[in-house]
Amino acid sequence: MTGKSQTSNVTNKTDPRSLNSRVFIGNLNTAIVKKSDIEVIFAKYGKIVGCSVHKGFAFVQYMSERNARAAVAGENARIIAGQPLGHISSYNGH
Repeated sequence: MTGKSQTSNVTNKTDPRSLNSRVFIGNLNTAIVKKSDIEVIFAKYGKIVGCSVHKGFAFVQYMSERNARAAVAGENARIIAGQPLGHISSYNGH
């Protein structure tokens, strides 16, 4: 154990303000890419409070909308596990 606190798996908070700080990551090869990989890539944009990985996509929940917008701008063209991310956006569609 590295002593790093583990992020929550919860990214579907009911607080409407949290929608603006949530990032959707599409076209994700989840057979290879794991939650910990996503957290390492996206942690440079701010504190991640939740991360959930599903078949082919993931969500990252940040503390603030500013962090989410920075992640969208910084990672939109990234290639992970040999395939480009098909869609990355803040959850509210912006």
